Amino acid sequence: MKTIDQKHFTKNLLALLKETFEGSSAEGSVYLDRGVGVLNTIEELSAADASRSISKTSATITAHTEHLRFYLLALIEFMNGRTEKVNWDESWLGKTVDETDWKLLQGNVRRDYEIVVETFQTIEDWDDEKVGDAMAIVVHTAYHLGAIRQIIKVQK
Repeated sequence: MKTIDQKHFTKNLLALLKETFEGSSAEGSVYLDRGVGVLNTIEELSAADASRSISKTSATITAHTEHLRFYLLALIEFMNGRTEKVNWDESWLGKTVDETDWKLLQGNVRRDYEIVVETFQTIEDWDDEKVGDAMAIVVHTAYHLGAIRQIIKVQK
Protein backbone atom coordinates (compact mmCIF):
# COMPACT_ATOMS: atom_id res chain seq x y z
CA MET A 1 0.00 0.00 0.00
CA LYS A 2 1.34 3.40 -0.98
CA THR A 3 1.38 6.06 1.73
CA ILE A 4 1.53 9.82 1.61
CA ASP A 5 4.43 11.67 3.19
CA GLN A 6 3.35 13.06 6.56
CA LYS A 7 4.77 16.51 5.70
CA HIS A 8 2.60 16.73 2.59
CA PHE A 9 -0.54 15.62 4.42
CA THR A 10 -0.01 18.02 7.33
CA LYS A 11 0.87 20.93 5.02
CA ASN A 12 -2.28 20.46 2.94
CA LEU A 13 -4.50 19.82 5.95
CA LEU A 14 -3.27 22.98 7.68
CA ALA A 15 -3.72 25.04 4.50
CA LEU A 16 -7.32 23.87 4.15
CA LEU A 17 -8.01 24.46 7.85
CA LYS A 18 -6.50 27.95 7.61
CA GLU A 19 -8.64 28.85 4.63
CA THR A 20 -11.74 27.54 6.40
CA PHE A 21 -11.10 29.72 9.44
CA GLU A 22 -9.15 32.68 8.07
CA GLY A 23 -10.25 32.88 4.44
CA SER A 24 -8.35 32.36 1.22
CA SER A 25 -5.35 34.17 -0.11
CA ALA A 26 -5.40 36.22 -3.30
CA GLU A 27 -3.96 33.29 -5.28
CA GLY A 28 -7.04 31.13 -5.10
CA SER A 29 -9.61 29.41 -2.98
CA VAL A 30 -11.16 26.00 -2.47
CA TYR A 31 -14.38 27.84 -1.59
CA LEU A 32 -16.53 29.85 -3.96
CA ASP A 33 -16.32 33.02 -1.87
CA ARG A 34 -12.74 34.30 -1.78
CA GLY A 35 -11.30 35.69 1.44
CA VAL A 36 -14.13 34.36 3.57
CA GLY A 37 -13.55 32.25 6.66
CA VAL A 38 -15.28 31.55 9.93
CA LEU A 39 -13.34 34.15 11.90
CA ASN A 40 -13.84 37.16 9.65
CA THR A 41 -17.46 36.19 9.00
CA ILE A 42 -18.44 36.10 12.66
CA GLU A 43 -16.31 39.11 13.60
CA GLU A 44 -18.30 41.30 11.20
CA LEU A 45 -21.59 40.54 12.97
CA SER A 46 -23.23 42.26 15.89
CA ALA A 47 -24.53 40.20 18.80
CA ALA A 48 -28.08 41.09 17.78
CA ASP A 49 -27.61 39.78 14.22
CA ALA A 50 -25.81 36.68 15.47
CA SER A 51 -28.65 36.00 17.91
CA ARG A 52 -31.51 36.60 15.48
CA SER A 53 -33.34 33.49 14.29
CA ILE A 54 -34.61 33.36 10.73
CA SER A 55 -37.40 30.91 11.63
CA LYS A 56 -38.88 29.15 14.63
CA THR A 57 -36.96 25.96 13.90
CA SER A 58 -33.63 27.29 12.64
CA ALA A 59 -30.50 27.67 14.71
CA THR A 60 -29.05 31.12 15.27
CA ILE A 61 -25.57 32.08 14.15
CA THR A 62 -24.52 32.00 17.82
CA ALA A 63 -25.76 28.41 18.07
CA HIS A 64 -23.85 27.39 14.92
CA THR A 65 -20.76 29.18 16.22
CA GLU A 66 -20.88 27.55 19.66
CA HIS A 67 -21.54 24.16 18.09
CA LEU A 68 -18.57 24.34 15.71
CA ARG A 69 -16.34 25.50 18.59
CA PHE A 70 -17.54 22.64 20.80
CA TYR A 71 -16.96 20.18 17.94
CA LEU A 72 -13.37 21.37 17.48
CA LEU A 73 -12.50 20.61 21.08
CA ALA A 74 -14.40 17.32 21.17
CA LEU A 75 -12.60 15.97 18.09
CA ILE A 76 -9.22 17.08 19.42
CA GLU A 77 -10.03 15.22 22.66
CA PHE A 78 -10.86 12.09 20.62
CA MET A 79 -7.61 12.47 18.69
CA ASN A 80 -5.83 12.61 22.05
CA GLY A 81 -7.46 9.41 23.31
CA ARG A 82 -10.88 10.34 24.68
CA THR A 83 -13.26 7.40 24.61
CA GLU A 84 -16.29 8.55 26.62
CA LYS A 85 -19.32 9.91 24.78
CA VAL A 86 -19.92 13.60 24.22
CA ASN A 87 -23.22 15.29 25.03
CA TRP A 88 -23.76 16.95 21.65
CA ASP A 89 -26.96 18.65 22.84
CA GLU A 90 -24.79 20.86 25.06
CA SER A 91 -23.12 22.22 21.94
CA TRP A 92 -26.35 23.81 20.71
CA LEU A 93 -27.17 25.79 23.86
CA GLY A 94 -26.00 29.16 22.54
CA LYS A 95 -29.07 30.95 21.22
CA THR A 96 -28.77 34.62 22.08
CA VAL A 97 -25.88 36.69 23.37
CA ASP A 98 -25.11 40.28 24.28
CA GLU A 99 -22.10 42.10 22.81
CA THR A 100 -19.79 41.01 25.64
CA ASP A 101 -20.72 37.33 25.33
CA TRP A 102 -20.52 37.49 21.53
CA LYS A 103 -16.99 38.90 21.67
CA LEU A 104 -16.07 36.20 24.18
CA LEU A 105 -17.47 33.46 21.91
CA GLN A 106 -15.56 34.89 18.92
CA GLY A 107 -12.37 34.89 20.98
CA ASN A 108 -13.01 31.32 22.12
CA VAL A 109 -13.46 30.17 18.52
CA ARG A 110 -10.16 31.81 17.55
CA ARG A 111 -8.39 30.26 20.57
CA ASP A 112 -9.82 26.80 19.90
CA TYR A 113 -8.89 27.03 16.22
CA GLU A 114 -5.33 27.80 17.31
CA ILE A 115 -5.40 24.76 19.61
CA VAL A 116 -6.41 22.60 16.65
CA VAL A 117 -3.58 24.02 14.52
CA GLU A 118 -1.05 23.38 17.29
CA THR A 119 -2.36 19.85 17.77
CA PHE A 120 -2.16 19.06 14.05
CA GLN A 121 1.41 20.38 13.92
CA THR A 122 2.52 18.04 16.71
CA ILE A 123 0.98 14.80 15.46
CA GLU A 124 3.75 12.46 14.39
CA ASP A 125 1.63 9.40 13.61
CA TRP A 126 -1.32 10.18 11.37
CA ASP A 127 -3.17 6.90 11.78
CA ASP A 128 -6.49 6.22 10.06
CA GLU A 129 -8.57 7.51 12.97
CA LYS A 130 -6.64 10.77 13.32
CA VAL A 131 -6.82 11.40 9.59
CA GLY A 132 -10.58 10.86 9.69
CA ASP A 133 -11.03 13.12 12.72
CA ALA A 134 -8.90 15.88 11.16
CA MET A 135 -10.85 15.69 7.90
CA ALA A 136 -14.10 15.76 9.88
CA ILE A 137 -13.02 18.97 11.62
CA VAL A 138 -12.45 20.72 8.28
CA VAL A 139 -15.62 19.41 6.63
CA HIS A 140 -17.82 20.03 9.66
CA THR A 141 -16.52 23.57 10.07
CA ALA A 142 -17.02 24.26 6.35
CA TYR A 143 -20.63 23.14 6.66
CA HIS A 144 -21.29 25.56 9.51
CA LEU A 145 -19.45 28.36 7.72
CA GLY A 146 -21.85 27.85 4.81
CA ALA A 147 -24.86 27.72 7.12
CA ILE A 148 -23.80 30.94 8.87
CA ARG A 149 -23.25 32.71 5.55
CA GLN A 150 -26.67 31.59 4.32
CA ILE A 151 -28.33 32.90 7.49
CA ILE A 152 -26.60 36.25 6.93
CA LYS A 153 -27.97 36.39 3.36
CA VAL A 154 -31.51 35.65 4.55
CA GLN A 155 -31.22 38.30 7.28
CA LYS A 156 -30.36 40.95 4.68
